[in-house]
Amino acid sequence: MSDTLKSIHKLRDIMAALRDPDRGCPWDLQQDFASIVPHTLEEAYEVAEAIERGDMDELRDELGDLLFQVVFYARLGEEQGRFDLDQVAAGIVDKLVRRHPHVFAGDASISDAEAQTRAWEAGKARERAAKAGASGALSGVALALPALSRAVKLQRRAARVGFDWPEITPVFAKVEEELAEVREEVRVEIESGANQARIAEEMGDLLFAVTNLARLAHVEPETALRRANRKFERRFAQMEALAAAQGRALDSLDLESWEALWETVKAGETTGQTDDA
Repeated sequence: MSDTLKSIHKLRDIMAALRDPDRGCPWDLQQDFASIVPHTLEEAYEVAEAIERGDMDELRDELGDLLFQVVFYARLGEEQGRFDLDQVAAGIVDKLVRRHPHVFAGDASISDAEAQTRAWEAGKARERAAKAGASGALSGVALALPALSRAVKLQRRAARVGFDWPEITPVFAKVEEELAEVREEVRVEIESGANQARIAEEMGDLLFAVTNLARLAHVEPETALRRANRKFERRFAQMEALAAAQGRALDSLDLESWEALWETVKAGETTGQTDDA
């Protein structure tokens, strides 16, 4: 048995020990499928963060944490007599072979990554259509996805059946149209009040349109927003340091002072950074 398989078996044995009714860990014994979900999502985001930072040592550790989540779910399934880790692995093996006939069967030809993506999605569509009540073009897009990521998947699904912009140019006009509608609803709120529901609805439309713009510009909006968040955090921390060095309290600064600090931070950043604006 290879060292990799030995490690997987040991991990499975450790998971079984953690769930042992008599000698297991009290926290692990209290968990069920639903209670682990937040931890799984957190681990997936920590994997993404390690990749974005280019920290391969941390990525290795985070991938281990994510693998543990899979083993945990599999253990719960085994305890309930529903499935085990071997069946989970067998399922993904079958799926990968089935969806890559050009690699494993030799009866198809795929020219590039884009063609493979189309073939993969077509295979998924056929599998969804084979399931009762799941034949719609937008069916099966996970509700638990982050809203930006789910918007992109919905838009891509619609695009595959022809519901899409022919090019990116008119999407700019759509974004401007949605922004104007948000502006109008905010104006009504200022003048007459009690308009928050309409503002929220129009804001959602604006975000959906911006997501469409990102998709057609070949930008992953979830990743782009995470980078913008990090950039804001970095710059704000630098502004705090500048204000402290000047002996000024942050809550005493007016808008003009904040703007001056912001511009100072921007001017002092390395010009080679790709996520600056």
